Amino acid sequence: MPISRSRLSLVSLTAVALIVAVIVAVGLARGSEPDAAQPSTPASAAPSASVSAAASPTVPPAAEPPAGMPVIAYAKGPRGLPADPDPESVVPVTEALRPTTRIALYDAPGGRARAWLPPRISGLPVVAPIVARENGWAAVLVPAANRRIGWVPEAGWRAEPLRDQLLVNLAARRLTWLRDGAEQGRWSVAIGADRSPTPLGRTFVLGRTGTSGAVYAGLDALVLGSVPDEPEKLAASLQGAHTGIHAWSNSSAFGRDVSNGCVRTPAAVQRKLLAQVDPGTPVVVTP
Repeated sequence: MPISRSRLSLVSLTAVALIVAVIVAVGLARGSEPDAAQPSTPASAAPSASVSAAASPTVPPAAEPPAGMPVIAYAKGPRGLPADPDPESVVPVTEALRPTTRIALYDAPGGRARAWLPPRISGLPVVAPIVARENGWAAVLVPAANRRIGWVPEAGWRAEPLRDQLLVNLAARRLTWLRDGAEQGRWSVAIGADRSPTPLGRTFVLGRTGTSGAVYAGLDALVLGSVPDEPEKLAASLQGAHTGIHAWSNSSAFGRDVSNGCVRTPAAVQRKLLAQVDPGTPVVVTP
């Protein structure tokens, strides 16, 4: 608060003039100091620039996608997209993006468009979990690529809620199902062998597909967004495949590292997952 004091002694006209001159000079000198208090407009009437910037962050514009940009396909993942910054996070992801038309994925907010995310891949509707938001952009997990994210402007689409989460712990060879953060079940499963390990990191349920053979107990498989890390080590028929969660009729496999990268479950578990788990459900595979 500015404080002003004045005291005049009526001695003589000359003395008064001298005192006034001194007071004015001192006041001017104090007003030039950096710390001098000055009358000011209340903060509520004149917000600072930093407060205004925080309230209205700048949204980087989306550059026009280049001509001929590739479209993500089942056996053809995108290139040039950034790594998932937290691939083994088990913090629940609670929303997803379901595109109604193809959407450009960028390598950063306001960055370069790298690939089109289509609304369907091999007939499966795409529901991509949203794992981050920044400056008016959202980052989603990318299908057909392991531990990758793509950025999209937060316009032209709506988020939809996610309730479930599947956790695969490779060391324990265990699958856990959570709903709204509460455990619904945990089971011993089979995981990938040393030559064909189950890919680590965050991915999601892309959809479901039929199986052929009694060993699958006649049940559909849940197709994940992840693909083999080293496809060249697999049979040619599996090199363009995705990781899956599926039933296995031979119970001796559970608790072992024996698959081609998929997670094998008891038939009763697979029935439960097929009945309860929707496309877009996040899946986290940890060591």
